[in-house]
Amino acid sequence: MSRPDRPLFVDVSVTVNTGDRLGIVGINGTGKSTLLRVLAGAATPESGEVRRGRDLSVAVLDQVAPLPKGTVLDAVLAHGSERWEAEAALSRLGMGAFFGESTESLSGGEKKRVALAAALVQPSNLLILDEPTNHLDIDGITWLEERLDSYRGGLILVTHDRHVLDKLTTHILELDRGNSFVHTGGYASYLENKAHRAVAAETAEAVRKNLAKTELAWLRRGAPARTSKPKYRMDAAKALIADKPEGAARPADLHLEFPTPRLGDIVVELDQVVGNAPDGRQLFGPFDLKLDPRERLAIMGGNGVGKSTLLNIMAKLAEPAAGSVRWGTTVELGYYTQQSEDVLDLDARVREVIAGPNRKPDWTDARLLEAFWFDKDAQWAQVRTLSGGERRRLHLLTILASKPNVMLLDEPTNDLDLETLRSLEDFLEDWPGALVVVSHDRAFLDRVANRHLTINDDGVVHNRPNGELVQQSVVVSEPKKPKADTRSKRDAGPSKSTLGHHIRAAEKELAKLDKKKDRLAEQMAELTEAGSSDYEELGRLGAEHTEVMSALDELEMRWLELSEQRDNM
Repeated sequence: MSRPDRPLFVDVSVTVNTGDRLGIVGINGTGKSTLLRVLAGAATPESGEVRRGRDLSVAVLDQVAPLPKGTVLDAVLAHGSERWEAEAALSRLGMGAFFGESTESLSGGEKKRVALAAALVQPSNLLILDEPTNHLDIDGITWLEERLDSYRGGLILVTHDRHVLDKLTTHILELDRGNSFVHTGGYASYLENKAHRAVAAETAEAVRKNLAKTELAWLRRGAPARTSKPKYRMDAAKALIADKPEGAARPADLHLEFPTPRLGDIVVELDQVVGNAPDGRQLFGPFDLKLDPRERLAIMGGNGVGKSTLLNIMAKLAEPAAGSVRWGTTVELGYYTQQSEDVLDLDARVREVIAGPNRKPDWTDARLLEAFWFDKDAQWAQVRTLSGGERRRLHLLTILASKPNVMLLDEPTNDLDLETLRSLEDFLEDWPGALVVVSHDRAFLDRVANRHLTINDDGVVHNRPNGELVQQSVVVSEPKKPKADTRSKRDAGPSKSTLGHHIRAAEKELAKLDKKKDRLAEQMAELTEAGSSDYEELGRLGAEHTEVMSALDELEMRWLELSEQRDNM
């Protein structure tokens, strides 16, 4: 299959049997959703053949999930399920209060959950799901995992949720710039196999370079000798020298360098804030909250408890029903919402979106887009031609490009590919501003958050710094929890969340030291190969290399101790 401007994938061959769980992964724009539509029979491949088993019955959740007119319950029952089963699925997916609501009145996230319920209860022996965890809370994702684990037919899914991939899949199909690779096992096996493939490619490239060096010397011999060389060998030698391996699909890291304005002591402070729904119903509060200049806060809770409402209050887009909000004078706010489709002009070109309406795109925009993996062709593409994940990545870049020092991210992981997620996590760990994020992606929260604010169904707000539960006062005059309780917890040793933070910091430092060790070894090898007589420089490099090796040994022991301590917990 292809797009108008480029091929998506060619020569994909895969078999799905009863009981198989196939996860499809790849960076945004490689054709994952297109392949799902081909497998479901909703799109015809440009070449090749799709063979389906006898009496095949397919249930599909599309990335864009259209619903028939009528009530929510009728939309699910239309697929031939039992009423009790339809009601149970809707309830477990957070739509229990919507049975009689019109499908036309639902939000995008609510429509996706109804469509997911319909696909799950539809009688089928092949289930195809495109990003089924989007718009689900953690309880909903846990139930979905159990439901899919008990499904007896074949399962094909695209998801950014690494826990779901690793728990459910028996095979991973990776799409990479037109190529496809099938890995046996879950997400961990896929990463391991991909690493082995990278090592094999490096080994093959080393062999190619050695052969090319020999052939190049052969070609450069004197003119009389060259005239007698067979033409086919000369052509082969030139081809070998020119045959460079395909590089990575994109750089491993986000090379974004934004000057982040310095934050003062006051960031955002909420005092006895209450949040209401549009119909006047109280959602949460009253509660207090004070953000630190290096805040890493996750807002958690079930669907409908008011997480987005709280973000809107913090972003000055909504007034609290009670209480007050104070913002620091140095705050430069960036707010990433779930409604990326609504904020982007679908007819605009990608480069125009980044430049904004008041100026023409220039080389700085091009460099910024390339750093966020939009190549020259993609920069001239219309937004409407981008995949759902590419649009969300573009929307996220517009937020980062505004150079905020406080970022509010509402479900930033939806529809992003796994490589983008890993790089975004790395970027946010080093980013010097304050971060508040709403997400149900457990792996993402584990990386980027060190404090959790949970909104219960009854509206009570709990603050969990470093994994410790501390209930915020719900009455102005109510005293804080006794400090003795907190000390007793801390005296027992660091929490599991704190240990995880230290382990990730150690891993990051290990990676830096490892790179430094390799760089020093390369410098010493280059001097030696060049026959350098600068023994003073060689001695300095050797001493530095020894220091780095010693630091690595110490840090590795520290990492082992922390990991063992966390595992024992």
